[in-house]
Amino acid sequence: MPFVTVSDGTKLFYELRGNPSNPILMFSNSLGTTLNMWDNQSSAFKDTFQLLIYDSRGHGKSDAPSGEYFIELLGTDVVELLGEISIDRVHFCGLSLGGMVGMWLGIHAPHFLNTLALCCTSAYLPPVNMWNSRIQKIRALGMESFVGGILKRWFTPGFLQNGSEDLEFVRKQFLETPREGYAASCAAIRDLDLRDQLPAIATPTLVIAAQEDQATPVEHGKLIVSHIANAEYVEVANAAHLSNIEQPEKFNAALFNFWERNAE
Repeated sequence: MPFVTVSDGTKLFYELRGNPSNPILMFSNSLGTTLNMWDNQSSAFKDTFQLLIYDSRGHGKSDAPSGEYFIELLGTDVVELLGEISIDRVHFCGLSLGGMVGMWLGIHAPHFLNTLALCCTSAYLPPVNMWNSRIQKIRALGMESFVGGILKRWFTPGFLQNGSEDLEFVRKQFLETPREGYAASCAAIRDLDLRDQLPAIATPTLVIAAQEDQATPVEHGKLIVSHIANAEYVEVANAAHLSNIEQPEKFNAALFNFWERNAE
């Protein structure tokens, strides 16, 4: 299995898929999922890009060191991963926590980026007390205690009622996330505030929001767009937080159109 070990000893799992002669598209997963959350996008873009997909620390097959994570740590993981596998530049797409990592990269490591897609995410996501309560509950009771409420925030009622195979696929990812990795990643979101730094992002940027997203409502996407010069904005209808899974065709079309306009 392909792993890299970053400077603090954490092993990160990654996959490279597709033709190495194509430009590289890197995906970063949301809180409580794995790199497999991007399967619909992998199928759609495998002929256009070489795909670099990884499990954020604390998730999937990557290590889940205890303690608290912070956005600089998660962003540095990406920088060190790219360095270890000798990749100079990528088109970066992150959703939720992955989008937060993308913003950090746009601010602090733009030389790695051709384009930046920030999906169903936020530069600032209070309240602190909510995150502290979630961290305590997860550590005490485990992932099962939270999965029902999380899925109701991640998907629309209609999608939940339809009993899609994708729903069970996501449920399994959430339940298999190490509780310590999840709790530590919650701390990174709790302490995040990139609002004042967003104007530093000069990379061509697309912001995708979902009209029924309860976790990162459309106002959060609009705030990001308003702080980044020339950023583009798309709202996905009939979708909640994991819009890439609930409405993959709309989501993929928004990405493809953006990349087509910003092709190098």
